Amino acid sequence: MFPKKRLFAKPMLRHVQHAAVRLYRVDRRHRVLELDAGSGWLSAELSKLPRVVEVIATDTSGKRLKEDAPRVFKKAGALEQKITRMQGDLHKLDFPDRSFDFVVCAAVLGRITNIVSVLREARRVLKPGGRFVSVREPVKPIFKLRSAPQPGAGNLYSRDDYERFFAAAGFEVEFKRVNLSAGMKYYFEKMFNGLTHARYALVARKASRPSAKPEVKVAKKALR
Repeated sequence: MFPKKRLFAKPMLRHVQHAAVRLYRVDRRHRVLELDAGSGWLSAELSKLPRVVEVIATDTSGKRLKEDAPRVFKKAGALEQKITRMQGDLHKLDFPDRSFDFVVCAAVLGRITNIVSVLREARRVLKPGGRFVSVREPVKPIFKLRSAPQPGAGNLYSRDDYERFFAAAGFEVEFKRVNLSAGMKYYFEKMFNGLTHARYALVARKASRPSAKPEVKVAKKALR
């Protein structure tokens, strides 16, 4: 449901805000690209950030962006004048190199078959020093508790898997813990996140200067 998704938007907004302050001049304004935006709930939240001047929401099928996004934007109080909706293939982005300060997505990487291809495209369209930020991705914990399968949850990759995917695309990924709980459950989540369950924001930065690419061995399953 949309209210629950807005909770997941908080870590995304926080990382975008903090990165903007650290990496850029205070007066700089930012362009953001969202991949596989669906109904556009994340773009709606990002549009409200003061330093964001443009959000381009892309989706493989433009139907949800066309039909559902206006309702979502209204409910979220989005600044619609900042948002452009367009259909697009996340494996082959129709944008010039070095176009965006941030490329973001939510619950996308675990659902696609060629993560490296998508990450390489994201890196290509990022400006030097720009950030890729992803939330709501399933990450395999160290110890898996028995639970009912979740339909549509996508592939369950480990942190090592994601590190290989990002490295093959020329990124070094950081795993930022996400804790959406309150009360005593907050401390439980803080203690066991990564052990029995895993909730992270995946953050990667494009180097300001080009560097030699390290030789990386990627598991065959990563390049299906």
